[in-house]
Amino acid sequence: MRFLHFSLLLTAALPLLQQPALVKENATVRVSDHVYVIPDGNVGGVPNVGIVVGDRATLVIDTGLGLLNGQAVQREMEKVRKGTEVYIVATHFHSEHTLGESAFPASAKILRARAQQRDMDEFGIQPNFATRSTAMAELMKDAKLRPASELFDTEKILDLGGVRVRITWVGGGTHTNGDTVIFVEGDRVLFAGDVVMNGRFVAFQGTASVRSWISALDRLSPLKPLHVVPSHGAMGDATLIDAQRITMTTLASRAAELKREGKTADQTVQTLGAEIRAKNAGWTGSPDAAIRSAYSEAAAAR
Repeated sequence: MRFLHFSLLLTAALPLLQQPALVKENATVRVSDHVYVIPDGNVGGVPNVGIVVGDRATLVIDTGLGLLNGQAVQREMEKVRKGTEVYIVATHFHSEHTLGESAFPASAKILRARAQQRDMDEFGIQPNFATRSTAMAELMKDAKLRPASELFDTEKILDLGGVRVRITWVGGGTHTNGDTVIFVEGDRVLFAGDVVMNGRFVAFQGTASVRSWISALDRLSPLKPLHVVPSHGAMGDATLIDAQRITMTTLASRAAELKREGKTADQTVQTLGAEIRAKNAGWTGSPDAAIRSAYSEAAAAR
């Protein structure tokens, strides 16, 4: 009976495991006068998609995983666009943010930070969602990274016609080395990528650094956005930046303190992990990788 019960649960779960990561159409919300967002709906492998509309041109931010999602984003864009020109930018090189670009016509201009291009050149298509389910594999079938129309070093100012957008590389050492944020100046809407999350511990990978992350957050705080759109999860306001910065600075100072007390890295992860989870009850994800980074940086500073 126990085996039968487990089998029934597994059978019921299979459709969810096979569910493709699809951008939801007819769900677009208007955030401000010129900014629209297609919410991710808390579906894994789906980003929050941004559409910024000017009188002359439209900017699309993060296009989803593969051709099918890019087509859905394009159809949603067509409902609200005014001008004929289209620009596309990704918050970072990960596949659910970039592989929908190929659905757009060749006339659409891809803007990309040089650091983001270096991530693409070094790592290629990552993460490979095709390994997670047959549905994901179908979405990624024949997927290719589209070449950039224009590369920029640190910042690109884009005039969409009555709407000015600032596209900025945050400096590396965050979620990816090519993390790029998009600030719609008049509307004060910030697309923060994975640099700022809502109720989640940020995802540390490879070259991520607590010190670098704090520096990036310090650059975002003066923008004082009315709306913050993370790569995934619910939208918020400038308090998301404040909460992320408080968490990061707490990790840095407390890890250094535990290091001075003679605690090992593992002991610091255990102690500080429990403390920071208690302070951020309800947050998802894990702070452990960030704690190890903070401990390493504290050790290197001695």
